[in-house]
Amino acid sequence: MIGERMQDAINAQIKEEMESAYLYLSMVGYFESIGLEGMAQWMKAQVQEEVAHAMRFFDHLVERDGRVKLLALAEPKTEWSSPLDAFQAALAHEEYITGKISDLVTLAAEENDHAAAIMLQWFVSEQVEEEATASRIVDLLARIGTDGPGLVMVDRELGARVPMCTPAPADSDGE
Repeated sequence: MIGERMQDAINAQIKEEMESAYLYLSMVGYFESIGLEGMAQWMKAQVQEEVAHAMRFFDHLVERDGRVKLLALAEPKTEWSSPLDAFQAALAHEEYITGKISDLVTLAAEENDHAAAIMLQWFVSEQVEEEATASRIVDLLARIGTDGPGLVMVDRELGARVPMCTPAPADSDGE
């Protein structure tokens, strides 16, 4: 059984992960609106990843007989001044989420919750990767500026990101 403090904190983190997905979905709309389909594709994959993160937390609560309580999501920003501005916002958001994960790690230690501590180590590693990836894109966009050919090249590169596979639904006859 999971403790109430950890349960409440994980429910709050589910909200954070879903707000991440919502923010990145808003960025999909932004990139689509300015004709950068590759960046939109990259963000679509990011949306799926954030939902998967929320589900990891969700499943952890369920597995430990906790109660999932879905909280209201904040409305995300919808406009950015440039692709660089959008990816800087994504990097800042990932840094914010890293702080939230660190808070959960601290709480797990305080609560002597070894199961949560083990689960959270995956997220610690994931956040290192998330920040590094966003930082690399920010650096690349800052280097090319608003140069059309450079922006097209980055858009093409980011468009090669493949979204996570979603499992096919089971046949109705149980197969």
